[in-house]
Amino acid sequence: MLTIAYGELVQIFRNRLVLVTSLIVPAVVSGFFIYRHEVFASLGSLGYIAAIVMFTVAAFGLYSTAVTTLAGRRQNLFLKRLRSTAIGDAGILTGLLLPVTVLALLQMTVILTVLAIVAGLPANPLLLVIAVLATVVMMVALSLATAGLTNSPEHAQVTTLPVSLGVIAVSSWVGITGTTDLTLLKRLLPGGAATELVLDAWNGGAPVSESLILLAPTLSWVIVSISLASRMFRWEPRR
Repeated sequence: MLTIAYGELVQIFRNRLVLVTSLIVPAVVSGFFIYRHEVFASLGSLGYIAAIVMFTVAAFGLYSTAVTTLAGRRQNLFLKRLRSTAIGDAGILTGLLLPVTVLALLQMTVILTVLAIVAGLPANPLLLVIAVLATVVMMVALSLATAGLTNSPEHAQVTTLPVSLGVIAVSSWVGITGTTDLTLLKRLLPGGAATELVLDAWNGGAPVSESLILLAPTLSWVIVSISLASRMFRWEPRR
């Protein structure tokens, strides 16, 4: 598994398109939000900025890159060859997705740390860590489900758009308008509950026990995504 992970890490830094998509674009967008944090905080709050930069990295740096990676490895028959080895399916997928997941977590950590230094510390750092980890798990699970519908790396540019743009749109909606209206709908949409959890973690105000309940919708998306992935994921190119 670690050998596969190391090989994927090397491929990420060799592929300029993947490098730009997974590292540079999220960093530039997040840097803009942090640089203009006073303006964006006036639209929502500092928690809103934290949620947006988190989902920018999660959507483009993690989710889109993971789908592209899996589709590419399927297309060049690398997945098929790996299944002929002693490594199990879970070990193969873990090895392929571990590098991009770790890079995304590092990016989020650096970006949110910079935001805290520039704009002020979050009210509950531990709750923020929980929100970040839950979001990462959800986006990895969604990438596995989407990869089942994706025939090639080029096709991934299309299949990843609904989720990538959707979670960012939901995060903006919740971050700016809050959850005083249409509460259930906002929490059930992918990214809605996670955004509210980030808002509670950064801005404070809600009891921790109430905030942790927000993990339920996010983890539900994990279960749904894994269920879909188990049905749709293919190890060989579609004919």
